[in-house]
Amino acid sequence: MGFACGILGIPLTDSRVDQYHTLVPENGIDLEYRILDYGVEHPNYYRIEVTSGSGKVVHIDAISTGGGMIDIIKLEGFEISMVGDYFELCIITDESPGELCVVEEFLRKEIKSFEMVSISKKDSKFCINLKTSANLTEENWFLLDGTWHIIDKYYFTPVLTTRAKADTVVPFCSASEMLEYNKDKNLELWELATIYESVRGATTKEAVFEQMSNLVEIMDTRAKTGLAGTEYEDRILHSQSHKIRENESRLVPGSVMNSVIENITAIMEAKSSMNVIIAAPTAGSCGCLPGTLLGVEKSLKTSREETVKGMLAAGLIGVFFAERATFAAEVGGCQVECGAGSGMAAAGVCQMMGGDARECIDAASMALQGLTGLACDPVANRVEVPCLNKNVIGGMNALSCTNMVLAGFDKVIPLDETIDAMYDIGMKLPIELRCTFGGLGKSETSLRIRKDLECISCKGCK
Repeated sequence: MGFACGILGIPLTDSRVDQYHTLVPENGIDLEYRILDYGVEHPNYYRIEVTSGSGKVVHIDAISTGGGMIDIIKLEGFEISMVGDYFELCIITDESPGELCVVEEFLRKEIKSFEMVSISKKDSKFCINLKTSANLTEENWFLLDGTWHIIDKYYFTPVLTTRAKADTVVPFCSASEMLEYNKDKNLELWELATIYESVRGATTKEAVFEQMSNLVEIMDTRAKTGLAGTEYEDRILHSQSHKIRENESRLVPGSVMNSVIENITAIMEAKSSMNVIIAAPTAGSCGCLPGTLLGVEKSLKTSREETVKGMLAAGLIGVFFAERATFAAEVGGCQVECGAGSGMAAAGVCQMMGGDARECIDAASMALQGLTGLACDPVANRVEVPCLNKNVIGGMNALSCTNMVLAGFDKVIPLDETIDAMYDIGMKLPIELRCTFGGLGKSETSLRIRKDLECISCKGCK
């Protein structure tokens, strides 16, 4: 679905996304997927071969790194690295570009938007990868065309909202560095998040807050979508979130707890019915963080502004997690998806409850410690079961750890060390427990459900 819509240029907000299988042939595109074992190390590895109408063939190797992030690592066999945060030009030449420093000095002088350049070699040819912060002009193209004997060239435009700049120096990259930075400032965690993001994205702290407000609005809209009832044939779990409110008299008392369960479930149902959601940090863990914070807001009747602050605090935990680990369950198991989401949610709730920066960090660490080693074993190859349960567990864990830290409990292990430990455990998990075919995923019921859903998906029984 992702590849097809990307090739078609259809944005993820388009209502036709789930019709990709008919849109591709209608637009004259022949798309074929082959699942092969070709000895790569990363489980989310893709080899892409694109043939144009004129017969030109392009080869790209890419990795899906989790949470909607990608890394293009090869172009026509040349080693490169593109994550979608620059305008990028790749020039293939059989003429030696000389020393890299000479090339870089030339480009920096002639192209004002120049950020960095890298050169890779394959056989007797070179690939010059130029990264710029702005679209290249006609003058730039003329200059570059006259610089080397060009065999081929490829141009890529950025896909990420936040662009990169080579000379950006963020104030901190870890929890320990952040606490040191904040030692004489006494800022709240959400404020530190706006500082980080404003530097990283070359924007203002006010713009960061507004952008997060917009994301929270999308999250809340999806919760409302789920509670209103969703329909989608190709899924395991159907609309259930409304049952919390309808059967409240039968439930274990706890307005915050049940509000969190309701909102997590509603967002997960919206996700499973092909609505637009926010990866928080991934699609499989999209309910835990927003459902927990929104559940707290709705139960305690706190302001939306406090929820946005909580989400900013949670996002900064995500930054630290991304720096030291991964969000891909295929690499580290569900502990780096629902587990990470729970740690982020703990920091967010702690922020909403008035916790200071250190307490938010400690709540995140404690929450992560309780979910180390969490396997990823989706039933029938769908991100629904036991994913929903794990999102809810993550929410409950976040609430518990927030209360423990605010009550004065000792987290013992600092956040950075906890994240390192989770990554270490994830790398040691057997492949069968990392979002592939193990645990619940290979149960008899799972195999039956998968067969039934595949039949629905291909329309073969209709």
